[in-house]
Amino acid sequence: MSGLVKSSPYFFRPVTRAFLLCVAVLLALAVVIPAPLEAPADPAHPPNPAKSAWFLVWIQELVSYGNPAIYVAVALAVLLLSLPWWPLRHLEQARWLPREHWPLAVLVLLASGLVLALTLVGLFLRGPDWRLVLPF
Repeated sequence: MSGLVKSSPYFFRPVTRAFLLCVAVLLALAVVIPAPLEAPADPAHPPNPAKSAWFLVWIQELVSYGNPAIYVAVALAVLLLSLPWWPLRHLEQARWLPREHWPLAVLVLLASGLVLALTLVGLFLRGPDWRLVLPF
């Protein structure tokens, strides 16, 4: 196996350093920048529209199209949870988007794109009464 580089320490040490640096930067930003919290919740007067947290707003966006649309989220969850058991050919060398795994890569990229698009629509293009509005 000539031409290969050992992953430790040449890979794991820089990754560990980058992780620790990111954690330190996030902690520093959390101390300096206050959280964008709204007023305490009042069940008698919820905001219109009451939006979920950014990481769940794509599911709320799906449900806004009708209750059966939640099955898309369930199908995506089942698909992504089943990925480790898909019968794929093992690769001799690590590569980005290898030809042997192309269908799986396209499927995961499409699912990620769908979630990202629905999140952006739910965050920036939804106004009162769940009408589509321009963000400007």
